[in-house]
Amino acid sequence: MGVQIAPSILSADFARLAQAAESVQAADWLHVDVMDNHFVPNLTLGLPVVESLLAATDLPIDCHLMIEDPDRWAPAYAEAGAGSVTFHVEAAHAPVRLARELRALGTRAGMALKPATPVEPYADLLDELDMLLVMTVEPGFGGQKFLDLCLPKVRRARELVSGRGLDLWLQVDGGVSAETIERCAEAGADVFVAGSAVFGADDPDRAVAHLRALAEEASKPTG
Repeated sequence: MGVQIAPSILSADFARLAQAAESVQAADWLHVDVMDNHFVPNLTLGLPVVESLLAATDLPIDCHLMIEDPDRWAPAYAEAGAGSVTFHVEAAHAPVRLARELRALGTRAGMALKPATPVEPYADLLDELDMLLVMTVEPGFGGQKFLDLCLPKVRRARELVSGRGLDLWLQVDGGVSAETIERCAEAGADVFVAGSAVFGADDPDRAVAHLRALAEEASKPTG
């Protein structure tokens, strides 16, 4: 699996979401941040908007649930047709059971870690997942500055994944741009969520292609 780019519509014009999706046809995924104003101090999009987007675009939807009680709410996003559903381990009551339920519903199961949450305690859960998301900002708001202190965790996550021989995608989300994506790729990430770097550009599709080229070059083995 090569580099994948997932533009985040959190940075798009909410009055023109269908057009925003249309503007990034070079992307691999359309990333949707769902926030409930409880797990994070912000309220964004929910299931009805995800359902509308699924009807408006051919791009697969990558849902990042920054919500309380994902055990209860996450399966509905899978049932709606999201291609990937990511829950926060800090909010899940039974992450293994939830991951298995999401997979049984036909979606990819992802688990997210906030910047201060270490990856090592969850090493034994990785076999149950399709994707691990390492947040590179505090979740809740778009447009934040990238936290370089998260890069060692990305490296440790890649070491754990490679050491177990898993086909597990490693996603980064937060402050990903042309200035930071190479560092993320070098650390071992292969799925990149970019918001303002894409939808703040004059040509979002060209921005996606540029980010992909930077990440692919940085991902090449050295020596």
